[in-house]
Amino acid sequence: MIIIGITGGVGSGKSALLQYIGSHYKACILRSDEAAHAVSLVPGGSVYPALVSLLTAHKKDEDAPLCHRDGSIDHKEMAARIFREPALREEVNAIVHPAVRVYIDDAIQKARESKKYDFFFLEAALLIECGYRSVVDSMWYIHADESVRRKRLKENRGYSEEKTSAIMKSQLSETAFRENADVVIDNSGSLESAFRQIDEALSKWYHERR
Repeated sequence: MIIIGITGGVGSGKSALLQYIGSHYKACILRSDEAAHAVSLVPGGSVYPALVSLLTAHKKDEDAPLCHRDGSIDHKEMAARIFREPALREEVNAIVHPAVRVYIDDAIQKARESKKYDFFFLEAALLIECGYRSVVDSMWYIHADESVRRKRLKENRGYSEEKTSAIMKSQLSETAFRENADVVIDNSGSLESAFRQIDEALSKWYHERR
């Protein structure tokens, strides 16, 4: 089983490409957001108690309730609290990131032991920044022209130009993404074009395996 990391800027279309991969290949797919949710935002998560305790300690009188009725942490409320306190964000990351790493390592091991998959795809916008280059066998960068990404974010998510610019500014540059990538998939055009690029990249792995 080969482990492939998929990263790229906001609006690059990673989700659509992963959906294609999941329906056409024997691939286990894990998104880092799902891992973070499992370990931190719901009761039973490995760092859920620590996160609730930390965020509760930083509650202001004007804050909304931290948790939903089912006990899960309101992601938007958590985001609001850590946005106003950069030091709190660092504390949250120090709790969540190591737990996510353990969750991902366990998921990879379980997928490998199952012997059901040829590929394990790990998707995250921050794969490179969080040091996953050493975890994956191949790093894929999903590229899309900035104008295309802006259009997608406006039409599909209703993002303002200001919000899109702020998110893009916080992410790696095009140069940095490409320098750390083994494979670049250009998703600026049609999905069919991107699908062909994926097929070509994975067919090389099958060929080398024989």
